Amino acid sequence: MAYSLDNARPLLAVALILLVAWLLSEEKRRFPLKLTIGALAVQAGLVLALFAIPNSQALLAGINAAVDGLASATDEGTKFVFGYLGGGDQPFAALPDDAPPPFIFGFRVLPLILVISALSALLWHWKILKWITRGFGFLFEKTMGLGGASALAVAANIFMGMVESPIVIRAYLDKLTRAELFLMMVVGLATVAGSTMVAYAIILQPVLPNAAGHVLVASIISAPAGVLLARIMIPEQQGEGAGYDYSSDLKYENATDAIAQGVSSGVMVAVNVASFLIVFVALVWIVNNLLGLFPPLITGEKPTLQLLFGYLFAPVAWLIGAPWSEAVAAGKILGTKLFLTEFIAFIDLGAIPVDAMSERTRMILTYAICGFANIASIGIMTGGMTALMPERRPEILSLAWKSLAPGFMATLMTAAIVASLPAGLFAK
Repeated sequence: MAYSLDNARPLLAVALILLVAWLLSEEKRRFPLKLTIGALAVQAGLVLALFAIPNSQALLAGINAAVDGLASATDEGTKFVFGYLGGGDQPFAALPDDAPPPFIFGFRVLPLILVISALSALLWHWKILKWITRGFGFLFEKTMGLGGASALAVAANIFMGMVESPIVIRAYLDKLTRAELFLMMVVGLATVAGSTMVAYAIILQPVLPNAAGHVLVASIISAPAGVLLARIMIPEQQGEGAGYDYSSDLKYENATDAIAQGVSSGVMVAVNVASFLIVFVALVWIVNNLLGLFPPLITGEKPTLQLLFGYLFAPVAWLIGAPWSEAVAAGKILGTKLFLTEFIAFIDLGAIPVDAMSERTRMILTYAICGFANIASIGIMTGGMTALMPERRPEILSLAWKSLAPGFMATLMTAAIVASLPAGLFAK
């Protein structure tokens, strides 16, 4: 396993992220040193456990095979409903017989969200996902000192997303302290939902080996980073947040009810994703056309929103591990993730040809953008939480925008931790 300055530089990024969080802290005299060591150890330990242990590559290959199987099953359902638009037989000779079906986002990715959402609800009803979530909750409780409800909410965020996870602990929402509420927001923005996680993997699969494994690991190990940054910015008061158990308020009557509610939730997610993509792509087109009225930059390039993102976030991309030669291209992806959505960022990352970006940089960016922390998500999160906790609406609104910075920095911190590890660890 090779180790170089490219692996050491991201450690500086981790230190700078912790410094920024401390500067934004409400109580700068209470820096959680023990939690910092524990969170970093949990992140590094989970990466090593998932990539370095014997037969770990077989496990990741199994994850990718499972994603392929889900995608294939979804394709069959999509073909049945949408015919050739969903990859079925062409009504005319538009493509050679041996050519792959056209990749139409609305018919290849959005249906996958429905299937995963229904499957997640079914696995929760069968207590499979519930016990996995409790296992992670127990890990976070013991290593980072979280109360039962907070630990369970943090673990649920890994698989269920920022709107669904509060439902898991609905019975405890009125008991959450301000610090715990903020922590739940930050972790929600630092992770992604299982329904979208698989969609990201499908988008990256053609250009990144073990894409599904990386996306899954990214969502898992960003949770401790979110906990740490949230605790630095708003420390928990002494004696608060203790004594909660792991009981959950999320229940289904039977398997049929779980599938029905899962599909219903998936429809809302799919519609939201499609709507935001339509609107944000349209807005980017408008802004880029307006920027086209300005003269070319010093480099001779035509100004675009993505190019401005590239120059603005290039130093950040370089700090977390990307080589300077690829920093502008990587910066475009980071800026797109923060100001547009992570879905557009994943689509743009997947569209970069294999020979135009190194596999290591592409892997680092996968971890850096695998989280819901973007401007649009603030509206989604506040809408979902205020519906569950209308009596805490002012408190939620006051904390929402404050949670965006640590949510974004958490995924950057995750990417930096991964980039600091020897490159040979992630060999195919």
